Amino acid sequence: MSPNGRPLDAERLPCIVIPPTSAIWDHRAHGVRGGSVAAVLYRDRVRYAVVGDTGPRDLIGEASYATARALGIDPDPRDGGAHSGVTYIVFRDTRARPIEDHDDAVAKGEELARKFVGRTD
Repeated sequence: MSPNGRPLDAERLPCIVIPPTSAIWDHRAHGVRGGSVAAVLYRDRVRYAVVGDTGPRDLIGEASYATARALGIDPDPRDGGAHSGVTYIVFRDTRARPIEDHDDAVAKGEELARKFVGRTD
C-alpha cells in the first residue's frame, strides 16, 4: 500500500507480501514494514523488491506480478507461481523512498546484499 493509501501497481512494481502480525512473528518488532527492501532469489536470479503489504497468515512467499516475471516465474495470478525454490531476504530497518521508487530499492538492496555476504567492494 502506498503512503497515500492507494494500492501499489503490482504489474509494474516488484513487491512482496509478508504474513501479518501473529503470535508466531511480529514483523514490526524486527524492523520490517511497508517499503522495506527485500532480495528475492529464484534459481540463478536475484531481484530486489519492497514489502508492499501483509497477506495470508499461513503463507510465506507471495510476490507481485512484476517480481515473478523478473525472476522467470509464471506471473499468472490464477495458476502461475512457483511451488518451492524461492527465497526471500527482507532487510530490517530499511525503506525505499518513495515506496514506488524501484531504482532506490535496487540501489539499497545491492548495497545491503554486499554487506550480508561480507563483501564491501
